[in-house]
Order: sequence, then C-alpha cells, then structure tokens
Amino acid sequence: MYSDKVMEHFEHPRNVGELPDASGTGTVGNAKCGDIMKMDIKVENNIITDVKFKTFGCCAAVATSSMATEMIKGKSVDEALELTNKAVAEALGGLPPVKMHCSILAEEAIRAALTDYRQKHPQG
Repeated sequence: MYSDKVMEHFEHPRNVGELPDASGTGTVGNAKCGDIMKMDIKVENNIITDVKFKTFGCCAAVATSSMATEMIKGKSVDEALELTNKAVAEALGGLPPVKMHCSILAEEAIRAALTDYRQKHPQG
C-alpha cells in the first residue's frame, strides 16, 4: 500500500519536535480523518534555517510531514510557499488516493507557519 520512501519517513521521521524560538508556527487539522499537524519554522535572512513538526495521525500523515520539512529547509520563504502537496506526494514515491489529504495537510501546515511568520515579521 505504501512506498518504501513513505515507510522510511514514517519509521524514521526527520525534524520531529518543536522550536521554542520559532519565527512562525502553523497548526492544521482534518476533522474527517483526525490528523493534526503542527509546524514550527525558524527564518533568518528570509531563509528557513530550521523546521520541526509534530503530527498526530496515520503513517501517511507522519511521512508527509517529515518529507515536507526536508523539502523546505534551506529554502527562501517564497520558495517554500511554492511547495505543493503533489510535490510532497511525488517525493515520497506516491500515496494511495485515500491518503492524498495527508499531503494537503502538510502543504497547509507549511503555509500556516509561513503566514504566521509574515504576520509577525511584516516585509517593509
């Protein structure tokens, strides 16, 4: 059902935890499936220097959170905003159709953290 890459990110997720000094935080959830994702980002000179996540959910939810954090670390805020759920799913070798909502949540969590960052640090 799941690709080897999904299982790898589920069994050994990257960037798990919280950033107490986060530049931005986003929390999203899906009442339909019960998955909840929280993303913390640290931004320095418009570059995401660190990112952590906490996810309550299924294997696909954890894997998409992990992969999404890997994909935005080191990117500019604008580059991170361009990340799509499709790109996350493709990087994981695909997701079953009934689990695509997990990749959407990962994209939404990143966008929420970036929106929070921009609200706290308005661009002059």
